[in-house]
Parts: sequence; C-alpha cells; structure tokens
Amino acid sequence: MYLDLRALISDLERQGDLVRIKCEVDPDQEVTIIQHRVIAAGGPALLFERVKGSPYRLVSNLFGTARRVALACGAPPRELGDRLAHIAKHLMPPSLKGVWQIRHDLKRLLPVRLRRLDHGPILARTITPPDLRQLPVLTCWPEDGGAFFTLPLVHTVDPETGQGNLGIYRLQRFDAASTGMHWQIEKGGGFHFDKAVRSGRPLPVSVILGGPPALIIAAVAPLPEGLDERLLAAYLMGAPLDVIDRKGTGHRIPSRAEFVLEGEVCPGDVRREGPFGDHFGHYSEAADYPVFRVRRILSRKNAIYPATVVGKPVQEDYFIGEALQEIALPMLHMVKPAIVDLWAYPESGFHPLAVMAVRQRYPREALKLTLGMLGEGQVSLTKVMITVGAEVNVRDFRAVSEALWRYLTPDGVHLLAPTAQDTLDFTGPAMNTGSRLILMATGPDKAVGRSRPSSLRPEAEALHPGVRGVTEYGPAFLVAQVKEGFEDVEALFTAMRHHPGAKDFLFHVVVSEDVPLHDPVMLLWGWFTRFDPAADLHPAQRTVRGNRLVLEFPIAIDARWKKGYPRPVSFDPEVVRRVDARWDAYGIQMD
Repeated sequence: MYLDLRALISDLERQGDLVRIKCEVDPDQEVTIIQHRVIAAGGPALLFERVKGSPYRLVSNLFGTARRVALACGAPPRELGDRLAHIAKHLMPPSLKGVWQIRHDLKRLLPVRLRRLDHGPILARTITPPDLRQLPVLTCWPEDGGAFFTLPLVHTVDPETGQGNLGIYRLQRFDAASTGMHWQIEKGGGFHFDKAVRSGRPLPVSVILGGPPALIIAAVAPLPEGLDERLLAAYLMGAPLDVIDRKGTGHRIPSRAEFVLEGEVCPGDVRREGPFGDHFGHYSEAADYPVFRVRRILSRKNAIYPATVVGKPVQEDYFIGEALQEIALPMLHMVKPAIVDLWAYPESGFHPLAVMAVRQRYPREALKLTLGMLGEGQVSLTKVMITVGAEVNVRDFRAVSEALWRYLTPDGVHLLAPTAQDTLDFTGPAMNTGSRLILMATGPDKAVGRSRPSSLRPEAEALHPGVRGVTEYGPAFLVAQVKEGFEDVEALFTAMRHHPGAKDFLFHVVVSEDVPLHDPVMLLWGWFTRFDPAADLHPAQRTVRGNRLVLEFPIAIDARWKKGYPRPVSFDPEVVRRVDARWDAYGIQMD
C-alpha cells in the first residue's frame, strides 16, 4: 500500500526500478525523448532532480510497465476485479447467508471511504498569487501549442447532487495563473460544468498533482457517471483516502498530494487551446475550451511534480488501460453473463477498436449485447466494435481475424452514422462527430463455406505500382502499404479485388508509408486511427435489401493519412541529437 508518490518512488528505488537523473534536463521535449526510449526498452521510472526553469523535481514513467501498474494498484488487476465481483455476487440480493460467506472479503471494503483530517503535508505551503511558470510542466512535441499538465487529477463536484468526480484532462498552461480545461465529451467534469453553465455560476475546481498512486489509476477509470473515483482509489489502496476540507472550494483534497491548484471555471470564459500531440499519436486540433483560473497553489515541502508523456503507443496509458480493463471485466461478466470478454485495444488508443466475445443463447442476442455496450459510458465512443463467439481470444487480433473469416457475412456488417465520436478522433466530418462499424461474427454453428486465401507470393507486392509492401493479418485482412504521395486508391482497390493472391480476403486495408507492416503495435495504430467507417469503406458492391444497404466483400478500408488530417507526431531532430550527445550523463542503464 502506497499512501503517496514518495512511498512508491522509494520502493521502486530499493528494487532498482527507478533512476535519479542528476544533470539538468529541459522540460521542452528533452524529457519526452528520454522517456520514449526508456519505456520502449521496458526501463525504469525516472526522477529528474534538476529541471530547467523550475525549483521542483519531476517524476515520470512510474506506470511504464505492467508490473509497476500492479504495484500501484496494490494487487494484480484481475485479482482485484475478481474480488469485487465475488463480493457483489454474494450481496445481490443481500442476505445474512451471503454476508457470512464473504465476511473475510468484506474486510477489504471497510476502509473504502474518505477519512477527514484537519492537517496534512499538502498544507505545508500556500503560494499566492500563484505562479504556474515555476512548475516543470512538459512540452512534449515540437508543434504543441505550449506546455501542458499531463497528469492533472481534476476534481469537481456536481452542482446539483454534490457527487464528486475525478478525471485526467489536458491543461495547457497559458500564464502564471490560468490554464485551459480540455473537457472532452463523455467526461464527468464536463457534465458538471454544463450544469454550472445552465445555472450561471462558476464551477470550483481542484487540480491534484500526485497523492496516492492508486488515485492516478482511479482517475483514469471509466466509471459509471455518479460514482466517485476516489472510492475506487481507497479500494485499490486497501485503506481510507485521507482528505482535508477546503472552505474556498468546498472540496476535500488528498492530504498527501504533492500540489493542489485551487480555482474555478466560469461560464463564457473560453480561450483557444492546442494543438497538442495526443495518445492517438497525432496532433489534435486547436479549439476553444473553458479557462481554469487558478487562485492559489498548495504544495508539500520539497514537492515532486508528476508527469507522463503522450504520443504513439506504447506509453504509460497503454499499461494503465490494460489494468483497468482487467479490473472491470469480472464485474461486467457478472452483470451481463453472456459477455465472456471485452477488450479495447491499447495499440489503437482504446476507442478506435474493441472486440467482444459473447455466448449467444438465442438468435441475434449478440447484436443486442453489442448495441447495449455501445450505449455504455465511454464504451459508446468505440469506433469499430467486433463481436465474436465465446471461444475466441479477443486480445489476439489474428484469432479475431480467423473468426471473421469463418463467420462474418455481409448481413453482419453494420454501419451507424452519424454518431458522437471521441474528441481526439480526427477522422470524422467534424469534431466529436463520426460513425460506427459493427462486425458480427459469433458462430460457431454457422460457418461460412468460403475459400481460404492462398498464401501471398512475393510478387503480390507488385499488384500495383503504388504499393510498397503487403502483409496478411490472419485470413480476413490483407494490408497494403502504399508509397508516399500515392492517391489512386480506386485503381489499387480494383487490382486487389482481382489479384489471385488478394481477392479472397474479406478486407483490403490500405495504410500509409509511415505505418510499419511488421510491427503489430504500430500497424494497428496506423490502421485504426486513420479511417472513418462512413467515409472510408469501399465495398466490392453495394446492394439494397429492404431498407438496408448491404456491403459486399471484399471491402476495402482506406486507412491512409489523408489531407486535412492532423500530422502524426515526430521528434525535433535537433533535440534528438542533443539527447544522443548527453545520454551517458543521464545515468540510465538498460538491458
């Protein structure tokens, strides 16, 4: 159990899983490049002891491996989920017998509460007027609109119900006393602000930096609206979350946070924010967002600023997202027994691709379950949902491809448009707008008797002059990488439909030259972040059955980077050279 970041930092250092970097580093891109290299090698957490322009230390990559995330959670994530589901199962409906059977498990729930204290380390210093320029806030990418807080735990309270919410939202630092407040759709803090706007009142905001590591994990969790993430943090910790009442905001802040920024967001107070490189690996669009006016900064003595880095996978959110899914799945299975597994792919940034395995008990039940899940919280922002039978390993996309080849028919292809879309998804016709693709391939008693694609011959790469290379992703998908500047995709689609080594695949996927075909993580990234189903599906034929448009195989997917899309992130070569020259000075030893 770690009561604050310092406890985790100390433990990781004892285990040889943290490096102190003693030379001065620049928060403008240098930290980003260092962390990228370390996380790619499965390396240690990083404590930067001298950050240019700031008197504070900076810690990053605390959650850069599955092992470190499990440490922060207090137990293996699946074990935590199984324990919660076990307790809930015996308490629904409540009975004395059920309570007796889980009496030992209930001990884990006794500490799940907020414990009020009068004092705590966070009250060591009050900085007024605030000066956010003193904090070592990162600029991650060369074309970012500025520096932004990457691990801010934004706490708000519902103006009507008093229910708390904790979420991580991007905060661009504008000046000494203000930031942006990047409330995307489907975010609890944004819902609270909407109520404040309708009542014409400012919304108090407390931004927590640091605190118990479990609090950071909980803040990312896509909990149902109205559930306070701080209680999940207490569950993960196995201890009460110590909080201090603040009269100015009416909030209860963690007593062992490193920093707390206190202020408010007012109706009508907006400013242009962005662009920023984000977890989809591209620069998100600049747009107007509310302004967070900071009134004071609270800090611990010798406070440590927590940060993470965003960009193309794999980053820390990859491992946190995997853990949260493991925690949630047992409860999902208990509530919806026919759902065997559900996996949002971190390689794609989670929302672009999810696969669900179901045990269908009557015809079309799988479709009902799929549509139901697409109406649940942040799962509703899933762009491509594939539903397969209970026997399929949803976390192995090649196994999913096999299931699609065996069981998917044109009747199992469902296109929904227009729909709401993840704010960071840039493929739709407008921000927050896009479409959904549902593929139903549940089987196992209705296998489609189709010819298995023949193994591609080397000359298949010459199926069109614009193609640089091809690869198979199981029998359902043939992926073609096109040369930079290639535009004649219709001719390529026609060639693939008639090529003997390509025509039997269900889907022909076209990706840009910057997407490596033989790196499964980056392939799924470049594939699923760069197409809108309504605009970029090109079937061999469209037919109308009744009132429904049916797409016939093979279906081409134009997943190229297109004009109008934001650019993918890339490092500044000059900063890369500087990091190369200074690498030995960092003292980072990796295998």
